[in-house]
Amino acid sequence: MPEKRDLIFVVDFGGQYTQLIARRIRELKVYCEIVPSTASWAELRKRSPRGLIFSGGPASVYAPGAPRCGSELLQGEIPVLGICYGMQLMAYLLGGKVSRGERREYGPARLTLLREDFLFRGLPREISVWMSHGDLVETPPPGFLIAATTDQTRVAAMFDPSRHLYGVQFHPEVHHTPQGREILAGFLYNVCGCRGDWTPASFITEQVEEIRRIVGKEKVIGALSGGVDSAVAATLAHKAVGDQLTCIFVDHGLLRKEERNEVEKTFRKELGIRTVVVDARKRFLEKLKGVGDPEEKRRVIGHEFIRVFEEEAARLGEAGFLLQGTLYPDVIESGSQTAAVIKTHHNVGGLPADLKLRLLEPLRWLFKDEVRQVGLELGLPEAIIWRQPFPGPGLAVRILGEVTGEKLEVVQEADLIVRDEIRRAGLEREIWQFFAVLLPVRSVGVMGDERTYAHPIVIRAVTSEDAMTADWARLPSGVLARISSRIVNEVPGVNRVLYDITSKPPATIEWE
Repeated sequence: MPEKRDLIFVVDFGGQYTQLIARRIRELKVYCEIVPSTASWAELRKRSPRGLIFSGGPASVYAPGAPRCGSELLQGEIPVLGICYGMQLMAYLLGGKVSRGERREYGPARLTLLREDFLFRGLPREISVWMSHGDLVETPPPGFLIAATTDQTRVAAMFDPSRHLYGVQFHPEVHHTPQGREILAGFLYNVCGCRGDWTPASFITEQVEEIRRIVGKEKVIGALSGGVDSAVAATLAHKAVGDQLTCIFVDHGLLRKEERNEVEKTFRKELGIRTVVVDARKRFLEKLKGVGDPEEKRRVIGHEFIRVFEEEAARLGEAGFLLQGTLYPDVIESGSQTAAVIKTHHNVGGLPADLKLRLLEPLRWLFKDEVRQVGLELGLPEAIIWRQPFPGPGLAVRILGEVTGEKLEVVQEADLIVRDEIRRAGLEREIWQFFAVLLPVRSVGVMGDERTYAHPIVIRAVTSEDAMTADWARLPSGVLARISSRIVNEVPGVNRVLYDITSKPPATIEWE
């Protein structure tokens, strides 16, 4: 990213809300990046950040092997805000005392403000906050003042105004802390002096310049799925390099019904982007024969995608770059220095080691809502902007077990009914994602006075803001009834419809 913009670093200590902190900062129009706790101040200061935020984390600061950072980050050169574990680490490194609490504190708490400072300026004396900790700061370091308290936590917030160091035991980044946005804004604007220069328009301007600088006169092959991510990436690249970009849409046979026709119409006719459609349905089904493990399916599909792109690139003429719509949640869920692999995304962890094309990923550090804002700024049709997310491996991860042509037809028909009924109910904008899943089991049923032994279909519908967490959608019973009735009557081989009411976590949005 260009260095002229205000920058905040979020130092990651393995907290479950680290990405949420970054998202909240972006919402406040300040650009931020997440860096590992091992990053040195010598590395970070080269980027001239305005401030640092220490994330939460599951460890105890006094435990062997607990993640730490260098104490030079806390010498007062730039402001630091520690959140939960981040505050405890700040206290520990600067000579305070951190200990195990007599009782853990999880959930809502009433915070009493003892001092009004830059973080809490203008807030009521008592506010509701969200706690999630077992350890606590028993004694603040020398020079620190206690700024807030709760019934269970004496040091719920602390600060050292001379060194611009701040710590809060609660989580201002979650919605359960209603004034959390104001508290973070207080740090960003009152303490760090940020200007709020992170906007979709500024992102487009900078990325167009960056793409031109990186690509030069080389050709770019764009991985086009038809979803909002690849559409925004393609439009951004097209704005930067024009006809140096050729988008390739691979029909791997794992698409939703009518998807291929919709993509061709939108990108060729409406957006004027050079688009090649490759029919690889037989090829992918052949590769997936006998493959039932979900991670193996993703790897097979990811590798085959790249091979198709390389072959098409050679046919079209030498290209140097592969454009992808990779987003930040894809990167996080595929594993990083501080995050476990939840599932391999075919466009991240599933790429082959001998990839011949250099990756071009202009959206790599954006959340889904930011991508939509950029798409609107670019003038993309709303039908694309608000299209629900669709996984790169397609319906292969919505068919549990081996993928066959017969199973694909079942899922495509059921999925079409789900989409149709949710659209008729006017719920498309309210629900993040909705789809059908085919289970590899059969159950007994009765249809037309005859016994049946057929497959169940699971309906999955979730609400979310960024796909990092999600809750099951409370669909009206009438909508569910219509979906169920239509599927068992219109889709051969199905005699039972189930509804998934599990949140993320503990589940993921997709079943595989």
